[in-house]
Amino acid sequence: MAKQLLNLRNVPDDEADEVRAFLDEHRIEYYETPPNRWGLTMGAIWIRHDEDHAQAKALMKDYQARRAASARADYTARKHAGEVDTFLDVLRREPVKVLLQLALAAGIIALMMWPVWVLMH
Repeated sequence: MAKQLLNLRNVPDDEADEVRAFLDEHRIEYYETPPNRWGLTMGAIWIRHDEDHAQAKALMKDYQARRAASARADYTARKHAGEVDTFLDVLRREPVKVLLQLALAAGIIALMMWPVWVLMH
């Protein structure tokens, strides 16, 4: 029976391509299910044979560790180069948007606290 290896929801195309490549490289049979037209499922990569699932999971774990290390290194390099936006950068660039979002968050918190306030008084 087939087992799911990777849900493709919010997975970048390059990551899905790399997963397909290492499955092909290790001769692990897989198939993909496409996303449905209403967006309820986003598709997945499935391992065809149960006996290959443990190897595929191990390969996936190693791949994800390498990808995470690469992403952290890229972020650190961009941060040292001054290419990463801070909160103040975004506030300077889009003050109205940031202030509206903060007001919305404060409004949601106030609505959540309203029943507590009413019960206490």
